[in-house]
Amino acid sequence: MRVRTLTSHDAMALRQLLLRDPITHCFAASRIVAANGLVDTDPWRIGGELLGCFADGELLSAVYAGANVIPIETTFATREAFITHLSQGPRRCSSLVGPAVEVLHLWDGLADRWGPAREVRADQPLMAITGSPKVGADPQVRTVRTEEIDLLLPASVAMFTEEVGVSPMSGGMGSAYRARVADLISAKRAFARIEEGRVVFKAEVGASAIGVCQIQGVWVAPERRGEGISVGGMAGAVALAQAGVAPCVSLYVNDFNAAARASYSRVGFDIVGTFATVLF
Repeated sequence: MRVRTLTSHDAMALRQLLLRDPITHCFAASRIVAANGLVDTDPWRIGGELLGCFADGELLSAVYAGANVIPIETTFATREAFITHLSQGPRRCSSLVGPAVEVLHLWDGLADRWGPAREVRADQPLMAITGSPKVGADPQVRTVRTEEIDLLLPASVAMFTEEVGVSPMSGGMGSAYRARVADLISAKRAFARIEEGRVVFKAEVGASAIGVCQIQGVWVAPERRGEGISVGGMAGAVALAQAGVAPCVSLYVNDFNAAARASYSRVGFDIVGTFATVLF
């Protein structure tokens, strides 16, 4: 069993790994699967390195190693091989994210070399919906327009800061984060309810590939929380995502966020797995 960098010759085998579980691998696939459905292994285009673990010439598992480290169909044995390989260099990622069993095993083997972690979120239900929402969509939730970026940006910054614990504008990253929000709007993947020039609910499709999209950045204005607008809001976001992006909509949520989990369940999301995230 050996680990090496994947090349274009491994693209088909890697695609087959991703297709074993499209919902679980949506985030990784969004980084490496092009619009034409072909896997791209060029590190400059995908923003990271693809590592593969092989036995007798067969690709068994993979890891995307960029700003995030994401395991793809790893087993205990292949994770041990990846740990050995990744331990040879310093940490360059801002997080480890993916199926909980896989991420926590990788972290256990890498903690001494890559630690300490800023936070370990060990239980994040992965949820998905393929049919129509079970509740009516909020008719005021719509696709954000290009000229509304300065309305969406403050809500996006607030959401990110609440979720991650640091502002996405810190460290000189303000321009890059604004560009990211602008890209989502341009791609018609940002949805919001805007009242009197202020966002009160928002959600974006942050990843999409192989027939699945993943909603990220769900946020309700603090003064509007407790009103239940997230239920209709999420139903609206799901309907827009299904119509314009992919038929299967997924997300993952912290286990301690009982209100969000209840809201997603009412909309029609089912738990299909468990993620974990290690934040640095």
